[in-house]
Amino acid sequence: MPATTAQAFWTLAPGQGALREEALPPLGDDDVLVRNRFSAVSRGSESLVFNGQVPPSEHARMRAPFQAGEFPGPVKYGYAGVGTIEQGPEALLGRTVFCLHPHQDRYVIPAAAVVPLPDDLPAARGVLAANMETAVNGLWDAGPRPGDRIAVIGAGVVGTLIAYLCARIPGTRVELIDIDPDRAALAAALDVPFRDPGSAGGDADLVIHASGNPDGLRHGLELAGHEALLVEMSWYGTQPVSLPLGEAFHARRLTLRSSQVGTVSPARSARWSHRRRLALALDLLRDERLDALIDGESDFADLPTLMPRLAAARGALCHRLRY
Repeated sequence: MPATTAQAFWTLAPGQGALREEALPPLGDDDVLVRNRFSAVSRGSESLVFNGQVPPSEHARMRAPFQAGEFPGPVKYGYAGVGTIEQGPEALLGRTVFCLHPHQDRYVIPAAAVVPLPDDLPAARGVLAANMETAVNGLWDAGPRPGDRIAVIGAGVVGTLIAYLCARIPGTRVELIDIDPDRAALAAALDVPFRDPGSAGGDADLVIHASGNPDGLRHGLELAGHEALLVEMSWYGTQPVSLPLGEAFHARRLTLRSSQVGTVSPARSARWSHRRRLALALDLLRDERLDALIDGESDFADLPTLMPRLAAARGALCHRLRY
């Protein structure tokens, strides 16, 4: 018998989550039924959602593609699932796909919303696709060039992926900077030079900030060279951020630019769709060394008790859920 119900994770109120049973809608001609195999918890935006820190002004813009409910809750949120097609068009049956869907064991969505994984990409690593897509969009916004001195601040998942990609541009001098010395092993696994904030080189042509900490952003302004660009990847929710823009910011003619994955970078939007960008992100994940970005795995059933700890953790990497 085809599945008719599903279990989904909901944030009921700030700091409180639960699994809920819900009915699956009937399958339309252009729909697929996906059985989730893995999903990942985003330590940035999902923590802000779970803790009720999405500003009212951003409630509409922060909606995930298949979100249900409203902020601050109850809300079903998330966007990093890898599953198997159980029902749908014959060409997709049995395929392993990525979908920007909340944490749920089965779901019905339009076939156009899933992107098949490359045949040589393990499903368990595919949960990093949303992070890689964010990194790709950030680099399109940043425009790194051969020979650039590039400082990447914050060795979380997105920051590390950005440094990993930048280091593969010919002639670049990349430094991945973090206050946690244990991140040196992660950087070494990906052949990226690591520095603590005190030993960072400075005079950078490009600075990319992804630590989620305002102190890191302020340090980025110090590392930027004359007429350099600083791209801000972190999102702070309701947290206010102050910057020393009265010091040498103007004299050095620095540029501070935001980056957000919800919109394809203007540098590529004329030719790239969200789907094409996501397919690129999946292709870029085929390097097995990227498994180092997964620092834990738990059963989906444990998420209600696990999520408060994940949302409070600082300096953690990607936590994967298995179904």
